[in-house]
Amino acid sequence: MSTVIDKKYEDIIEYEAPAYKKRKKRLGDRYDGRRLRTLPPMNALMPYLMKVRADSQNQFEDTIDITNIENYLAEKKKEGYTDMSLLHVLIAAYVRVVAERPALNRFIAGQKVYARKKLECLMTIKKDMTLESPDTCIKVEFDPRDNIYNVYKKFQKTVIEAKNEDGDFESVVGKLVKLPGLSLRAIVGILRTMDYFGIMPKALANVSPFHGSMIITSMGSLGIPAIYHHLYDFGHLPIFLSYGRMYYEEVDMPDGSREKHHFVTFKVVTDERICDGFYYASAFKLMKRYLQHPEVLDNILESVVEDID
Repeated sequence: MSTVIDKKYEDIIEYEAPAYKKRKKRLGDRYDGRRLRTLPPMNALMPYLMKVRADSQNQFEDTIDITNIENYLAEKKKEGYTDMSLLHVLIAAYVRVVAERPALNRFIAGQKVYARKKLECLMTIKKDMTLESPDTCIKVEFDPRDNIYNVYKKFQKTVIEAKNEDGDFESVVGKLVKLPGLSLRAIVGILRTMDYFGIMPKALANVSPFHGSMIITSMGSLGIPAIYHHLYDFGHLPIFLSYGRMYYEEVDMPDGSREKHHFVTFKVVTDERICDGFYYASAFKLMKRYLQHPEVLDNILESVVEDID
């Protein structure tokens, strides 16, 4: 069954120049990242002290009053963005934060810290909401200057394509799992080693659900609370964000009355090696500010903050 694509999905804003200045590739850089050479000594040492993400995970939880978001989405639906949801607002807020706090888009590989060259968000979706329906992981590339409209259009376009077509990564995995166990283990080990040195095939990394800036999952769509989802040691995803179902709470208003508001809890698991706790706190405070005032996400950014050298 084909899905009708709204014409609004097609007019994605294109930019005349890239968001970040072009840099000459230096020894130690990778095709997917620029090695950071001016890190404080302790930050550079951390990947050697904590070699895997399982040792480096920090967990963070917060709750947001989504009253303003609900009003905002109601207006967007009137404009014709009928499928725009909390998910798109969360992703747009994250994209905007990366534009101002670029260290969130770093990753660890080969025990070195890199600034990622792309801004890619991932999400696992079901082709149909049935127990038997297979999962597929989508990867959407954003520009850090993107507004909510660009985020929405890029995301929806990718979802529709993924539901109507077989993913490239799934087809590769389908062939790999037919191999004998020892052969499969050897191939995964080779890929892990190649990724360590930054020489894993680019075509595979481009579709891999283990390589990207951030992965998000909606537990609310399943009717359950948010979870702390572990990071993967394969690949280099540094942030996993989960948000749960909406719930009501009474809120004291300035005039002394009480109102019922919708709230959502989100939980984040982060790789603490990409930046320090103060930086993370600043980034998540900024993200919450955007979620409380989503109208600021309507604007395209003129410029973004560059990560350190």
